[in-house]
Amino acid sequence: MELIQNTPDLSAYLAADEVIDHGHPIVREVAARLAKEAADSYSYAQLAFEFVRDTIPHSQDSGDLRVTWRASDVLEQGTGICYAKAHALAALLRAEDIPAALCYQKFDVVHGLVAVRFNGAWHRQDPRGNKPGVDAQFSLDGERLAFKPDPESNEMDYPVLYAEPHPAVLSVLKAAPDRPYLWKTLPTALGGIR
Repeated sequence: MELIQNTPDLSAYLAADEVIDHGHPIVREVAARLAKEAADSYSYAQLAFEFVRDTIPHSQDSGDLRVTWRASDVLEQGTGICYAKAHALAALLRAEDIPAALCYQKFDVVHGLVAVRFNGAWHRQDPRGNKPGVDAQFSLDGERLAFKPDPESNEMDYPVLYAEPHPAVLSVLKAAPDRPYLWKTLPTALGGIR
C-alpha cells in the first residue's frame, strides 16, 4: 500500500497543535529523558515507541475509565486508547524533530496508528500496547502492527497520513465523558476515504 500525505508540506508533520502539544513541559521532559538514552534518531524513535506502547496502558485493557486525547494528558495520566497513544507517540517524535503522521485502519471501529519518516519513507507503527494475541513491534523493515485487516470482512488500511488527528476521531474523544460512553461513539469509518 502506498501511504499518501494529506499535505505535501513535510513541516506539517513536525508541527505542534492542541492535540500533539510537543512544546508542553511534560512532553519535553519525557522526550529529553528518552533522548539521553538514545544513540541516534532511530534508537530514539524506537525508545519513544516502546515507552508509549509499554508504559501507558491501553485504557480498555487496564479498565481505566478516563478518556485522554491531548498528548500531554496521555503522558501525565498514563492512560489512553489507541488514538490517544498515537497522539502521545507523535508528540514525542516531533519533539525530537522526527516527522510523525497519524494514520488509521478500519475494523469494527477505526484504529489509530502512527507513521514515522526515515530515509525518505513513511513506516507505520502501532503503539496500542501488547497483550495475548497482540505483538506490535517497532520496525523500519516491514510492518509489525497489532492487527492486520481482512478485506473479506470489510476491514482495511487507510492510506492517508494526517498531520493532525482526523476530525471524526478527535470529536468523539473530546465529547466522551468516560470510556464506556466513548465505546458507544467510536467511528466505524472515516468519511470520504477509501
